[in-house]
Amino acid sequence: MDSLPLYRQEMIFKRLSIDLSRATLSNWVLKSAELLTPFYDRLHEHLIRQKVLQADETTLNVIQDGRDAQSKSYMWLYQSGGHEAACPIVLYEYQATRAGSHAVTFLQDFNGYLQVDGFAGYHALASESCLLVGCMAHARRKFDEALKALPKASRENKFGMAHTALRKFRALYLLEKQIKELTIEQRYCLRQEQSKPLMADLKQWCDDSVAKTTKESALGKAIRYTINQWDYLVRYLDDGNLQIDNNAAERHIKPFVIGRKNWLFNQTPRGATASALLYSLVQTAIANNLEPFDYLKYLFTELPKLGRHYDPEALDQFLPWNLTEKIQPLNQAA
Repeated sequence: MDSLPLYRQEMIFKRLSIDLSRATLSNWVLKSAELLTPFYDRLHEHLIRQKVLQADETTLNVIQDGRDAQSKSYMWLYQSGGHEAACPIVLYEYQATRAGSHAVTFLQDFNGYLQVDGFAGYHALASESCLLVGCMAHARRKFDEALKALPKASRENKFGMAHTALRKFRALYLLEKQIKELTIEQRYCLRQEQSKPLMADLKQWCDDSVAKTTKESALGKAIRYTINQWDYLVRYLDDGNLQIDNNAAERHIKPFVIGRKNWLFNQTPRGATASALLYSLVQTAIANNLEPFDYLKYLFTELPKLGRHYDPEALDQFLPWNLTEKIQPLNQAA
């Protein structure tokens, strides 16, 4: 949660006259993750039963994975994605590559909407039972980048193509802000009434403008990306529980990215897997407004009382949304 590498913790303890080596701390992390693996698996079972999920991924450097030193590994993120997720779950998974087959395996038996960015690897999941939903923020971001790439004089032209496109996105987001607190049905109806015409206008503008740009230009790439992703971008109109974008998943991938800037790499795949599991429990606790330390302390205290042999259903009593009266809320933590 605090993105503090083990070597810094080692030095902090040393200043307090506590001799804890980095190897000891590392072993604690690994063994803790192993103890919590059945609970992670149970969270996974609950996650794929939900009807709206979001996914994202980011790079990770794993030193001893048997591949070339320059090879990039990936930390995948899967989370509850609906406007009204009563039981929010955030799960990370380490994988050596960015192959879409990893998402297929992790989301096996999932039926519902999966909201993602334009990464083609997720297309392996597309089916009648798994409908992909696009991310409007990614499309908008490309027009923002196109605007920044223009010469200063062109950027100041408020009637230029990039500014025109951004105004159309702004209108869509303004409506989302206004209907955020409404019910799923109300949100669906207003999107059909107001967002749908705005989306049709954006699509028409892209179709009319694409021939005016080159494929190599930033603006041309933004327009073509939006056109190519259109079937996925427009899908959020079909269900009032869908988000307009994938920003929530990006917000949950960010803590890992911040941590990566500090600790730089994982030594082994086992360590990367342990990181994925512990990041999952911390971020799931936060998503449920529970103080992560208190939640982990509760798990390590109570889980061993189940003994060695128990049904997976016995773990449900430890799910974060079932412990709101026993665990300190995050916003009241000291």
